[in-house]
Amino acid sequence: MTTADLGTGSGDDGGMGPRSDRPKRRSFTAEYKARILAEYEDAERGQRGVLLRREGLYSSHIIEWRKAAEAGAATGLGPATKNRRDRGRDRELELLRVRAEKAEADLAKHKAALDLMGKAHALLETLSESADPQAGKHSKR
Repeated sequence: MTTADLGTGSGDDGGMGPRSDRPKRRSFTAEYKARILAEYEDAERGQRGVLLRREGLYSSHIIEWRKAAEAGAATGLGPATKNRRDRGRDRELELLRVRAEKAEADLAKHKAALDLMGKAHALLETLSESADPQAGKHSKR
């Protein structure tokens, strides 16, 4: 962030900076989000819109905050990560988590299949051993 963004500095004459016409991104504390979510859930259907208008919020805020709360992430209710690299890293970690869970599920399936194949092989071996002595007696005649 530059001094022009902050509106401070030695050259500040009260005029508008180069980015002053851009909307400012709002951030909300975890406590605020939790309070608004609780108030929204307690409100009757017709009063929910009144709450959103009063607070200057959108239904997408509620949806996003509810998902974070349901995920059990109190930190998810906190302000979003501002650093793009951190967001990219978080996304990559989540993708890797998903891949690891899928790989573990596949591994469990393969282990079960191998166990089943081993049992089938042992059963067939037992059956062939019990059939061999009879086959041997018939071949000697």
